[in-house]
Amino acid sequence: MSPKTKSKPVSRAALAGEADPRLVALSVSIQDDGALYAEDIRGSQAHVTMLAEQGIVPKAAARRIVAALDQVRAEFAAGKIRLDPALEDVHTHVERRLGELVGADAGYLHAGRSRNDQVALDERLFIVAACDRCDAALGRLQRALVARGREHERTILPGYTHLQRAQPVSLAHHLLAHVEAFARDRDRLADVRRRAAVSPLGSGALAGTTLPIDREATARALGLAGVTQNSLDAVSDRDSAIELLFACALAAVHLSRVGEEIVLWTTKEFGFMSLADAFATGSSLMPQKKNPDVGELARGRAGRAIGDLVALLAIVKSLPLSYNRDMQEDKRPLIGGPDALVLTADAVAGAIETATFHADRMEEALGSGEALATDAAEYLVERGVPFREAHEAVGKAAAFSSAAGRPLAKLTAEEWSRFHPAFQKDVLRCFDARKSLARRELPGAPGPKQVARQLARWEKALAKESR
Repeated sequence: MSPKTKSKPVSRAALAGEADPRLVALSVSIQDDGALYAEDIRGSQAHVTMLAEQGIVPKAAARRIVAALDQVRAEFAAGKIRLDPALEDVHTHVERRLGELVGADAGYLHAGRSRNDQVALDERLFIVAACDRCDAALGRLQRALVARGREHERTILPGYTHLQRAQPVSLAHHLLAHVEAFARDRDRLADVRRRAAVSPLGSGALAGTTLPIDREATARALGLAGVTQNSLDAVSDRDSAIELLFACALAAVHLSRVGEEIVLWTTKEFGFMSLADAFATGSSLMPQKKNPDVGELARGRAGRAIGDLVALLAIVKSLPLSYNRDMQEDKRPLIGGPDALVLTADAVAGAIETATFHADRMEEALGSGEALATDAAEYLVERGVPFREAHEAVGKAAAFSSAAGRPLAKLTAEEWSRFHPAFQKDVLRCFDARKSLARRELPGAPGPKQVARQLARWEKALAKESR
């Protein structure tokens, strides 16, 4: 906005008198939708170019408008346009500044278009770009996890259920589990992007326009795959925004799970990893503390992401067709959600890339055989014993071991035979964690060969993306 220009509200309709200041204050959205200036300008340039091609506006005027909109975009990006609540929204800010630059020609821009289909287009363009940004950030995190997994193919630790030590796995297998979760998040983002990439422009307020516009040409110019098929639906649909926030929320939950493990694993009680100083903070009071804030903030951001999703679902529920002003409230969760996901994913990736994993503490946590009790039960199954019977026999052995204060791995073959006659001397081979892993080579299992295959698969897929 030119500093010499006095702002005046741009009226939406020819109503008598001026709006009450309290309504004006409630109606202002520029503090939220100002972030959509680039999408709004891009859509306007495609629209006016199409209007000129269709003979609806003079081509010379269209060229002046397109050039002036380039300047408006640059001024927004440089922070030279002052956001004025009197102008209410980003569309009005763009239109007012355009008028200052090209005069009466600015009036051509709104032909065949309503605020309703304009904002619907802005959001769809934003969603397409946001999906790409989120996908790229999750890809960077996957690469960090895979790289650390490759370093730790041979590092073993307990896998956990109920936060209790369960069975041995490799650290690589553990990290690859998170890679798989983020892959599903990326698949969801791709689906959201595909459904969002259609143009609602030309739907007007709700019933299209009598002007001979070319909707498909505008969609092509914007890089969108097609056009919406129902004008009422087009201006009232916020499914893509909701889907994006769902994808962000679930990805944030997956990031929260990584964050929780960072918090747990960096405690002295676990001692499985140490964060680089660049990804930890000190205490304002206790000089000995090194706090895993990156993990805690990842957990906290998940709460915000879930809240954004619920907020948008609540906004659109029960709205009659077509557009309703309630939808103005969708901007804050929609615009903030993807940015928060990118920031969190990048921070967690940095923490993973620079962390130190303590292989000795991980292997020590396996204990002396308790994590291999299932191997002993499967030893009996291999000899024809029904699993429930085998489970009961090993359970008795575990109870005896605990009462005697001796780990399972230290029981003798004779002692094992007391709990089931099928136990032979070779039962003792069950209590070697590395040999146990080597026997787990089914697809998806943590056996060394399987893990090596999965690492290679992910390295190849992620390398192809980064070219």
